[in-house]
Order: sequence, then structure tokens, then C-alpha cells
Amino acid sequence: MKSILQISGMTCVGCKSSVEEKLGSLDGVDSVQVDLARGEAVIYSKNPISFSLIKEILPAKYSLINEEDVNLDNHGDVTIKVSKIKQLKPLFIILGYIFIASILLNYKNWNSSNAMLDFMGLFYIVFSFFKILDIKGFSMSFRMYDPLAKKAPIYGYIYPFIEVLLGVMFLIRFEINIALILTIIVLGITTIGVTQVLINKRSIKCACLGTALNLPMTEATFIENALMIVMAFSLIFS
Repeated sequence: MKSILQISGMTCVGCKSSVEEKLGSLDGVDSVQVDLARGEAVIYSKNPISFSLIKEILPAKYSLINEEDVNLDNHGDVTIKVSKIKQLKPLFIILGYIFIASILLNYKNWNSSNAMLDFMGLFYIVFSFFKILDIKGFSMSFRMYDPLAKKAPIYGYIYPFIEVLLGVMFLIRFEINIALILTIIVLGITTIGVTQVLINKRSIKCACLGTALNLPMTEATFIENALMIVMAFSLIFS
């Protein structure tokens, strides 16, 4: 029997080896193959393996999706999947809070440009917070898809602080045009990497909220970046 598990939190070759070792130690498991890029572990066993047992044996840093999301394919193999909406719930909640806060800051004297600047500033500040919680983990996940971080790993360590700087610039209205241009460049580079991941249908972890929340790379990541870039262009030309 072949079981395909979606596991988030694997960021390096050491993680791959650790997961293979842990899963391979379970009774009845013949072999384990981990695809780090796709965030998948394929278990070959004589009989079905208890998912609760799998969750118990994996270290806390790795997240396995819920048992109720198990599906059987046409060959009787077990494939575990979870809906994108369920996985992205934390992202939607955070974006919702930022959106509402931007409106509340400007509703008395409404100005769409100021509302967008506040949204962009809060976006950067909030998202950088989650990245800074575990900069090392973020940088390792980030370099899996960001073109610049792949070539210069140090960029992954600097990136959260670039977001802090841009967030402050937007919120205090300091050198707005420079901040807008940097937004287009920085998020443009990241969006190129995200687009390549989506086109190649790779299953990897999104680093937009660091390692604190296990989010998959989906179209939502592309949309959030594209939204920021569109707002930046609209503010420049306005």
C-alpha cells in the first residue's frame, strides 16, 4: 500500500532525513520517500498506517494534515489532501484585519490613496513580524522559490527588515515614491518565483508568514503580491 502525506515544515536535507527516519521506524513500513520540494512523504507499507500514530512520531516542527482529509485514488492508494481555503484561513484572517484597520483609519476623512498607503504599511509590518519570529527558518523556506534568495541566501535574512523599513515609510508617509518603487522591485522578484512554482505545480511551503503558520504555496500568494504591486503602480501614476 502506498500512502502520500502532505507534510509542512520541511526546509532542508536534514528535515528530509529526519522525516524519513521517523516514518521508517513505524511497524509495518517497508520504505519511505520524501520529496522536499513538494512537501510530500510517500510511505510503502503492507497495511494502512494509523495517521494519529504518524502525527505522534513526527517532531513538533512538522505539520501533518488531518485524517478526515484522506481520499482513495483509483488504485486504492491513500492520498491525503486538504482544501486550499482551510489551509489559507490564517492568511485570509490577517488580510481581513489589515483591510478593516485601513478603512477605520480613514473613514472620517476618506481618501483612497491614504487608505492604500495604510494597507501597504500595515501589510509589511504584520507580515515582517511573523518572519522575524524565525528568521533562519523563513530564509530557508524563502530561498526555495525567491530567485534572488536562491542566488544570495543572505537576502533571506535581510528581507524581513526590508519589509519593516517599507512598512514604516508608508505609515509615516516618508519618501513614498521610493517605497513604491522598492515594493514593485522586491515583490516583483518574489512574484516571478511564485509564478514558476505554480506553473510547475510544485507543492512547497509559502514563507509569506514565516514558519509560525504552515501555509502552502497557492494562487493566493500570487494574488497578495500582485495586489500590492497593482496598488504601488496606481499610487505612482496618481
